Amino acid sequence: MTAQHTIAVLGLGRMGEAVATRLAAQGRQVLGWTRSGRTSGSFDTTGDPHEAVAKADVVLLALFDGPACRQVLDTVQDSLRADTVVVNLGTIAPAEASELARRLGASYVHAPVLGSVPAVAAGALQILTAADPDTLDRVRPVLEALGTVRRVDDASTAAALKLIANSSLAGAVLALRDALQQADALGLSRTQALDVLELGHLGGLVARKRPFLDSEPKAATAVGTAAAPAGGTADFTIAALAKDMNLLAAASDMPLRCVSELANTPGGPESDIAVAATAPAPTDAVLAPLRAYIRGHATGDPGHFRAAFLPTAHIEGVRDGVFVSWPLDEYCALFDGSPAPDEPARSRRIDTVDVHGTVATATMTLRHGPDTFTDVFLLVHVDDRWRIANKAYHRHL
Repeated sequence: MTAQHTIAVLGLGRMGEAVATRLAAQGRQVLGWTRSGRTSGSFDTTGDPHEAVAKADVVLLALFDGPACRQVLDTVQDSLRADTVVVNLGTIAPAEASELARRLGASYVHAPVLGSVPAVAAGALQILTAADPDTLDRVRPVLEALGTVRRVDDASTAAALKLIANSSLAGAVLALRDALQQADALGLSRTQALDVLELGHLGGLVARKRPFLDSEPKAATAVGTAAAPAGGTADFTIAALAKDMNLLAAASDMPLRCVSELANTPGGPESDIAVAATAPAPTDAVLAPLRAYIRGHATGDPGHFRAAFLPTAHIEGVRDGVFVSWPLDEYCALFDGSPAPDEPARSRRIDTVDVHGTVATATMTLRHGPDTFTDVFLLVHVDDRWRIANKAYHRHL
């Protein structure tokens, strides 16, 4: 592919504009179009998608999702030249990628990318490319102007690998969040914690996202969380990553915890993904009934359980091979107001707390002599405070 050939870039969001700018800066003839009508001073644009593709040897799709890809291709289908190659750089579901590959045949290249705007500018993207060999040879110079081409067997596999890669990114962001929350609980300064984290396994992420992470945390509200600092222009938004994780969960039909965790992060959907790492820890308000529950076990005083649970609560599990479901009064009757003789050797630990508006879930590990229990709680925010609505437990044998 030589510089005189025209490349149409359909979709001029953050990535699309960066791609078009990179290619134009290398002397390639670029014509951009976006549904919003956005223009650019770095390359030519048109308000007519038919004009963009009618002149193009290569059409690059830089669109948000699968429905957008289908809609735009439906619009320009009749204006595509027979020899035009359509290269899809977007992140879509494996089934959507397969559908587009079947629809466009050998003229379709599925090429989702690893990397965001800075990687585009540096020509350092990793491009997972599924294409007919002859077609790939035609577009390889264009793709190599953006980064490294990594050949993948088919469009579905390329799409699936991109979702897995983004899953690891979501996991890293949430791991960074957990580390910062623990640092806050230990009274460490944000700068001190980030300086050390930048030396470890999360170092690359911390270094890239430092402008979004430097501010000290804001206090959480009673039910939700406070807005996080903006930190600058987003390279990859929470909305985009959450969309990708929803695609992965749907495609794999497997639970994916980060889907809900990203949906409940501060800063809003258009914030950079790093803002998710600045979410404050669960409030003392939601921890209060869990701590009262711990005090009940530590002291044997059932009054702490009555403070922790709603009056309608049940405590359920399998005891000696039989399912039991105790109303709160029956559960409280198990405690005589005195701590267990081996209380100094016992321990309890809150493992997880996930808040979803006015409801929350939590898990706890209790080590009581020879027995270890996992407790699972459902909490509700009612009458301006959190209470445990129900508890189920498992005794490890």
